[in-house]
Amino acid sequence: MSILVDKNTRLIVQGITGHQGSFHARRMRQDGTNIVAGVVPGKGGQDFEGIEIFGTVLEAKLAKEANASIMFVPPKFASAGILEAIDAGIEVIVCITDGIPVHEMMEIKERLREEKSWLIGPNNPGMITPEEAKLGIMAIHAFKRGHVGIATRSGSLTYEIGYELTRAGLGQSTVVGLGGDYVKGTDFIDIVPLFENDPDTHLVVMVGEIGGTDEERTAEYIRAKCSKPYVAYLAGSSAPPDQQMGHAGAIVSQGKGTFQSKIKAFEEAGIPVAKYPREVKDIALELLK
Repeated sequence: MSILVDKNTRLIVQGITGHQGSFHARRMRQDGTNIVAGVVPGKGGQDFEGIEIFGTVLEAKLAKEANASIMFVPPKFASAGILEAIDAGIEVIVCITDGIPVHEMMEIKERLREEKSWLIGPNNPGMITPEEAKLGIMAIHAFKRGHVGIATRSGSLTYEIGYELTRAGLGQSTVVGLGGDYVKGTDFIDIVPLFENDPDTHLVVMVGEIGGTDEERTAEYIRAKCSKPYVAYLAGSSAPPDQQMGHAGAIVSQGKGTFQSKIKAFEEAGIPVAKYPREVKDIALELLK
């Protein structure tokens, strides 16, 4: 098994004819993802390398029984694209786009509370269930099928840690790039229960960073309700307070979301924290003995 995406995922690519959309649609299809349709307003009836294009997400869903969507559209159109996919009842929505205004994401977040859609992102590398489906821009050679679940706020660390686990013989059930924005569709605390209930996931790796309190809240949840082994890595140990470091969600303010507060929360939950990305695999190997 896996979480959210698998061999039964039927994917729509919103913005499939754009530079990024076309490039990554080809790569995802080469990597085994079942892309059933593209969506580009005003281009319904055309096709992209044999993939039928529709003018709206709803048309694509109804015609192709799609259950997932990924979008490669500019920030000024991304919110509308997300809402269109939610309105169409798409189960899993992946938004790679960064630069979406915070107030727009806050409105989308509220909307998600009323619907059954999962929004992964924005500003993320996507997600992958190795050897079954890839919805994103990840390099597939960094991953292989296995029993380690990964949830991460960092794109580059996703590849590094995933590759280290793969080289150590620890494949992955599903890898989820949550994104680095201040407001995002899905947080650690949303993903952890899915991994906890997935029989194919034997251990979970959380890759966090400074800013926000999701790591602290999730550590408390794990301590109270989870039984599987967890490993954490935190980026941002040297970041100055009140300084935004790349990711919009990585700003620390008023003493909350600090590196120290997150380390303390993980330690109190009994979750080992790796000092370096390469140590994640060593801790995982030890816990899975």
